Amino acid sequence: MGSFKNSVFILVLHLLEGALSDSLIQLNNNGYEGIVIAVDPNVPEDETLIQQIKDMVTEASPYLFEATEKRFYFKNVAILIPQNWNTKPEYVKPKLETYKNADVLVAEPNPTGNDGPYTEHMGRCGEKGDKIYLTPGFLAGKKLLQYGSQGRVFVHEWAHLRWGVFNEYDNDQKFYLSNRRKKPVICPSTITGKNVLRKCQGGSCVTQSCKSDRVTGLYEKGCEFIPNEVQTEKASIMYSQSIRSVVEFCTEKNHNKEAPNQQNKKCNLRSTWEVIQGSEDFKKTTPMTTQPPKPTFSLLQIGQRIVCLVLDKSGSMTVGDRLKRLNQAGKLFLLQTVEQGSWVGMVTFDSAAYVKSELVQINSATERDTLTRSLPTAASGGTSICSGILSAFTVIRKKYSTDGSEIVLLTDGEDSTISSCFNEVKQSGVIIHTVALGPSAARELEELSKMTGGLQTYASDQVQNNGLMDAFGALSSGNGAVSQRSIQLESRGLTLQNSQWLNGTVIVDSTVGKDTLFLITWTTDIPQILLWDPSGKKQDGFLVDTYIKMAYLQIPGIAKVGIWKYSLQARSQTLTLTVTSRASSGTLPPVTVTSKMNKDTGKFPSPMVVYAKIHQGSLPILRAKVTALIESVDGKTVTLELLDNGAGADATKDDGVYSRYFTAYDTNGRYSVKVWALGGVDTATQKGIPQQIGAMYIPGWIENGQVKWNPPRPEINKDDLQGKQVCFSRTSSGGSFVASDVPKAPIPDLFPPCKITDLKAKIQGDSLINLTWTAPGDDYDHGRAHKYIIGISTNILDLRDKFNDSLQVNTTDLIPKEANSEEVFVFKPENITFTNGTDLFIAVQAVDKVNLKSEISNIAQVSLFIPPETPPETPSPSLPCPDININSTIPGIHILKIMWKWLGELQLSVALG
Repeated sequence: MGSFKNSVFILVLHLLEGALSDSLIQLNNNGYEGIVIAVDPNVPEDETLIQQIKDMVTEASPYLFEATEKRFYFKNVAILIPQNWNTKPEYVKPKLETYKNADVLVAEPNPTGNDGPYTEHMGRCGEKGDKIYLTPGFLAGKKLLQYGSQGRVFVHEWAHLRWGVFNEYDNDQKFYLSNRRKKPVICPSTITGKNVLRKCQGGSCVTQSCKSDRVTGLYEKGCEFIPNEVQTEKASIMYSQSIRSVVEFCTEKNHNKEAPNQQNKKCNLRSTWEVIQGSEDFKKTTPMTTQPPKPTFSLLQIGQRIVCLVLDKSGSMTVGDRLKRLNQAGKLFLLQTVEQGSWVGMVTFDSAAYVKSELVQINSATERDTLTRSLPTAASGGTSICSGILSAFTVIRKKYSTDGSEIVLLTDGEDSTISSCFNEVKQSGVIIHTVALGPSAARELEELSKMTGGLQTYASDQVQNNGLMDAFGALSSGNGAVSQRSIQLESRGLTLQNSQWLNGTVIVDSTVGKDTLFLITWTTDIPQILLWDPSGKKQDGFLVDTYIKMAYLQIPGIAKVGIWKYSLQARSQTLTLTVTSRASSGTLPPVTVTSKMNKDTGKFPSPMVVYAKIHQGSLPILRAKVTALIESVDGKTVTLELLDNGAGADATKDDGVYSRYFTAYDTNGRYSVKVWALGGVDTATQKGIPQQIGAMYIPGWIENGQVKWNPPRPEINKDDLQGKQVCFSRTSSGGSFVASDVPKAPIPDLFPPCKITDLKAKIQGDSLINLTWTAPGDDYDHGRAHKYIIGISTNILDLRDKFNDSLQVNTTDLIPKEANSEEVFVFKPENITFTNGTDLFIAVQAVDKVNLKSEISNIAQVSLFIPPETPPETPSPSLPCPDININSTIPGIHILKIMWKWLGELQLSVALG
């Protein structure tokens, strides 16, 4: 335990480096520290689960060490135990560890029985993933035959998470043609096994050899490559770590570059070991000369939420009604956002600090109302941020340790002494969420949230953007059950002229409705407020606070499901509307939207990426309308439509993660991010979890010459995307980021089109090639590219490495479409031999109007297959063989091999002797 606590200071330095994720992991002398494995609150209490987690990591560490040529091992791991489990003396309080920054989540499977491990990965090749997902059933060893040992699987998923590599198998395309031969998608190509088909009818199953499809030349649907249980090949972990001989990653020498798997498509044909070698981890380590120690474990149990508001009341807070806006947002946090049972205190500061409330436990509306009356009502004096922080430490320590406690720090002013308390903050174990208000908030403010793993947000003085409400609304607990968290349904504002109306609707869906709050603010006079529930009944009873200029209505019980309508009228002023709610039930997961940027700093001309994850429990929500609003420090806003199309910035299609590049920098400084998501008649959950980034489910093994099938994998029908229809409305704060190196206007065009990542090719007719892809833009995935360059080659590496020298297709008639449109192009290869059995490789490059070029696309492959003439049928009595190897000898049955040239392959016919 001591070594774990001693790593906190180093961890803080790591966080200050600007990590791309919330993770606390650091690499220290070849050992990974700060790994957080969290058990979901909905997992029933089971002490054996903790030991199973320990066993998995302990087994994984030496496997990782040898697989990485003695470079990496697992040094220490924190296991985060739910608050609703019984307390034990060995369970201690977390410091910075939360469910939000957990690297691994152990949760019940959804759908039931789907215990497949997988990793959520939103980024590109070589970029870190977000989280590994495991189930209690997997950890208990219920899937050993299908996935292999838990420790080996953990190393496979770790490679996804830490180094951004991808799978070397493919569930969608299991075979491909190469030099007239059908080959399984494996890596390396020296893995041995058989291609067989299992047919079941009436409760009995038989194993047959695979037949060829006369149209494609590939095997028939359902054909599987079954590996031999005994192998000599040592690679590759990203193909199947479950093969006992596999102890290495594929290298440049043995990598199967032709296989149409995700690793080749996303990583430009590079092997997994090449990608790992390019990582920061690899660059700053050298192989160890001694064996690493075994991992150590800390058992941390989530406790009650403890949070202290630290609020600026300096003289600058009088500008633009900032103090009143602080009161409005503070009231939202105290009345709605903070969870029941939490402990809340309050400190205000100017040039000194003032305790406005000691810690009070929220048990009813009484405590909430009392705390709202402590919000500051007058502003004057200077700004001493450290005074406020240190005073908050004192407030917290009167009842609890600062370990794992939270501070919400809001300020609008500069403070040259802010760094004077950084060391105390680093040692405190407290998590600080920062809210920068206005253009002049201290530049060092974000360092406090970075060093403690807190949320960083920014709100401008543009009241109509409702940024301060969004910032405080985002401060729900990162721990505990999702059913207790506040969920924002709507956030909208408008500056009205004369006697205009602000009209709109809010959808209350069946997954929310508890503690529903409608909150309206204004800047001059109270507006006319009209609200109707889905049945058309007008809602009265708004509580009005004329001093801070807000009114709110709490809907009793569970709000009616359906469309709520509102109309607000006022004269020449700005109005805002915020609607929040909670889950309607502890058993029905609510639809949630979590949004973020890929980095917390953006350096021009490097693009940023906006992500919005929309799920109901673990099920992705498909075909939602998702919009991001990005506001600069100058108050200018950019609206982006986020897409889940698997192109441009979006890594995977239909996984419920919506993405888009941001390139519209207009100034240096802070930018805020807000996401709206709307589910309509076409929006639905997907049945099953897309598991394209996870360990392979082995369909069976060949043991002693016999095919032994594993139970079939739970079906995930990718064509069945309708699932259950979901109509909803949500808003989510994506925090903030800071831009630098942005030149003064006019800003030069330095953004090329984005890389095409979904190029597909197929033969059309006798010798035409049909290409499809998603159009990139002029600037990454925005606008329209100027032209395309299409290169072809019979050598895949020549095309990758010498694209400019490849044979180019005539694209004179190919006019690029608007970004994110589907492109279709059909051509006939010229000046190249394209006969039966020819393998042709194709790549596309987009060029913009100032001749900036995209990266080369993923490489697509076509193989010209001309079906032979159908031979005359020869009667041949046949009997399907049972689930055994067709080469074995069984008493009473003689296996006869009959060979003939049919579709260029060996066909086996089994006849009764």
